[in-house]
Amino acid sequence: MLKNTGVPDEKDLASVTPTKKRLEEGPVVMVECFQEIPCDPCHYSCPKDAIKPFKDINYLPEVDFQLCNGCGICIASCPGLAIFIIDKNYSDDEASIMMPYELSPLPAKGDLVQTLDRSGNTVGLGKIEEVRITKKQDRTAVIKVVVPKEDVMRVRHFKLRGPN
Repeated sequence: MLKNTGVPDEKDLASVTPTKKRLEEGPVVMVECFQEIPCDPCHYSCPKDAIKPFKDINYLPEVDFQLCNGCGICIASCPGLAIFIIDKNYSDDEASIMMPYELSPLPAKGDLVQTLDRSGNTVGLGKIEEVRITKKQDRTAVIKVVVPKEDVMRVRHFKLRGPN
């Protein structure tokens, strides 16, 4: 499916998803990179070495989920916008997703947004919890979106809704 649509299927996602146990332990990275291309900035940006050194620059990233503390530094380093931080422990009924964002205008903390899945289909509503942008990130903002827990593994983007 990935080659035809650009959207990963269940098998693709299973290969990069942290274990259920690790997801329950707190924020953790999910690198949805499925194409072997010469790219490795995610490894060099990870202060915990959770994204392992590449044996070959064309290989896919490998993650040691136990080393990841969910800091999100790797998100803005990925030119493919394929890195997310999942936190299923945000609250009793909500989870958060940190994701890259390169559009204008930037959302603001507190904004309600329409959440989207990997195909661009509407999932539901989310709330912007944090907007990180630094000079080092080179115009890639890192946005934390809070969603219902049941949506956390589906939501991968959002659309601004206009004035709330």
